[in-house]
Amino acid sequence: MSEQTERSFQKQEAVFLNVKGGVAKKNARWYKDIGLGFKTPTEAIEGTYIDKKCPFTGNVSIRGRILTGVVRSVKMKRTVIVRREYLHYITKYQRYEKRHKNIAAHLSPAFIGVKIGDTVTVGQCRPLSKTVRFNVIKHQVKHTKGSKKFQTF
Repeated sequence: MSEQTERSFQKQEAVFLNVKGGVAKKNARWYKDIGLGFKTPTEAIEGTYIDKKCPFTGNVSIRGRILTGVVRSVKMKRTVIVRREYLHYITKYQRYEKRHKNIAAHLSPAFIGVKIGDTVTVGQCRPLSKTVRFNVIKHQVKHTKGSKKFQTF
């Protein structure tokens, strides 16, 4: 457990760290498959981080909505702001208008290198803080080949 950066001792709840019977388990790490067709990242399986709010190694279950959006801010510690853009139909004028919502989502240390502009998939979970109710479960890197590209809305 090399990820001791907090004042209290960080450990996984499901792993017993003391030695019973003189045999110590090496690299005892607990992780789970969240289901819904999402693979567990290799960093969650082989990494050493401790995060109780991680859906792969912590005590959080994904249930409810699964949403996709673009990362707009990575300024907070282990939290990102995801922007979801959509079209809203105005019946009177028979036209659409652009609208957006910003969602705060917990970013597990399993996803290394998430930057502004990347596409992420978030899943709904229990409230993790005052504003955070979603958890990042998939990360897709932004690929740009030309100088200017048309962005979907």
